[in-house]
Amino acid sequence: MQLAIVILFIISFLVSFTVYATYLVHMFQLNSYKPKVQFHWLFVNKGKIIGRSILPLIIGIWLFLSTWTGMTAAVILNLLSVYFSRRKNVKKPLVYTSRIKRLFVSIFVLFIVVLIAAFFSLDENKLRVVVLFPICYLLLPLLVLLANLVNKPIEKSVNQWYINDAKKILASMPNLTVIGITGSYGKTSVKFYLSKLLSAQYNVLHTPESFNTPLGVVRTIRQELRAFHEIFVCEMGAKNIGDIKEICDIVHPKHGVITSIGPQHLESFLTVENVIKTKFELADSVPADGIAFLNYDNEYIRGQKKYKNIVSYGVEEEFNPTYLAYEMKTSSKGSTFKMKDTEGNEHTFTTKLIGKNNVENVAGAIAVANSLGIPMDKLIPQVKQLNPVEHRLQLIKRKDLVIIDDCYNSNPSGAKAALDTLQMFEGVKILLTPGMIELGSRQYECNKTFGTQAAAVCDYVVLVGENQTKPIFDGLVEAGFIKEKIHIVSNLQEGLKAVDSIKASGQEKVVLMENDLPDNY
Repeated sequence: MQLAIVILFIISFLVSFTVYATYLVHMFQLNSYKPKVQFHWLFVNKGKIIGRSILPLIIGIWLFLSTWTGMTAAVILNLLSVYFSRRKNVKKPLVYTSRIKRLFVSIFVLFIVVLIAAFFSLDENKLRVVVLFPICYLLLPLLVLLANLVNKPIEKSVNQWYINDAKKILASMPNLTVIGITGSYGKTSVKFYLSKLLSAQYNVLHTPESFNTPLGVVRTIRQELRAFHEIFVCEMGAKNIGDIKEICDIVHPKHGVITSIGPQHLESFLTVENVIKTKFELADSVPADGIAFLNYDNEYIRGQKKYKNIVSYGVEEEFNPTYLAYEMKTSSKGSTFKMKDTEGNEHTFTTKLIGKNNVENVAGAIAVANSLGIPMDKLIPQVKQLNPVEHRLQLIKRKDLVIIDDCYNSNPSGAKAALDTLQMFEGVKILLTPGMIELGSRQYECNKTFGTQAAAVCDYVVLVGENQTKPIFDGLVEAGFIKEKIHIVSNLQEGLKAVDSIKASGQEKVVLMENDLPDNY
């Protein structure tokens, strides 16, 4: 009977331990495998971590006081721990890469080594070693980081092999033109739009989805790049100084596009100056015979004049960009605008995309494509066929509801542009948002300003997360928005129910879904 209880305890603990380890490893993956970021996440979420550790702590005390009684109860507590730790509605599931599998192996090897060492150090009542089980559970957040440290030499070696292999593939294609795209926002949209326009004349490969890290780019090259490709459009993301340079050192871009710069990822960048420096690592990597395409609508970008081969674009005439989108008309049905080619000939473009930001991004794509030899006449039908990029001012129509899906990680400029887009629609205007994140010391200020801006546009506001959205609430109230028209909910599902409950009196409801926090928030 006693042996059966021990076996049940070990099995139930291992299940609970594995569930918790999977959660922590998932967060580590979302935190880009960066220990410093993971430590910060642990600090910010210490309440959750402590909450998860209460049951193991009770188990440890119980085991210490009374082995058999405690162990029997511990089986039940372990199973309860599994039940309360299960996760639903994960937006981005854990990807079981080779690195993740190696990390799990190291976590369990370290756990077993600790148990074996403790077992042989006990002279009497070796079953007391089970007290270490809940202790290891309590220390699991640190055990994950220790396992990562142990694996660091292996991961560095594996990553370098992949990088070198990608470099060999690129070296074997000397006629391939690589175009790098970066920016605080807009880079993914420009990437997709540009790839579509370039496909009118070239065989194009682009990094899929948001594969904008060094290893994401390397994976694309190794798995997707073929000898027939003529252009590789490479999105480059960054959260720290040097991140863009690291990708540039792998792909060596011939041309570079900088779509925007703004106060984003300030938790890691700390200052906007560091963001500027990092984004312009792309322009610094462009060779003498290459072109830096710069969005002159952005104040941080147009201030950089040190580069020789610059082609600028934008929708603001006062900044005199090389490629200007003018006479712009944008509505809930789409957008039209005019542009001139390098010879001064005027061309009219029509697109189903909505919002000024999208026109700005299309203008950037046209600037690159035309500079690479594709005539404007050939680009007009390509622009007409452009589809919205998922979660980036994507229009979704239902029976009595129009959703403007702008759920991808938000920023102050993008949020204001999304509100401007919402304002173009007729009907009951509703904002559904959890606010903006990763803005460091400016997070309260930026979210409060967003609340003030929303008050001038929206009829109703649904805030997801009371603490997270307090700055938006403060901005709304300060701007005189009626409190009864503010709904505060705990999660997105409750938010959608709140939207359904709003009475539209026969009018169409237009819902702007601005930002959707990732699983590690």
